[in-house]
Amino acid sequence: MRDPNRIYKFCNELAAVWATNAPDLRFEQFMAIVHGAIAADGKDPFYLEEDEMMKYINKFKV
Repeated sequence: MRDPNRIYKFCNELAAVWATNAPDLRFEQFMAIVHGAIAADGKDPFYLEEDEMMKYINKFKV
């Protein structure tokens, strides 16, 4: 079983990037852009672990 504490770490990191780099975007707007970057690399976001997803989120800049 995955560590449930990973959820809080991920959400806190997501919130920090979102608030800093794209506070005017709604959540799904933000995630649609992130998902586009993932798709551009030929990956499906459905299958990414949180650490790999966070790499894409951390690259986000408006």
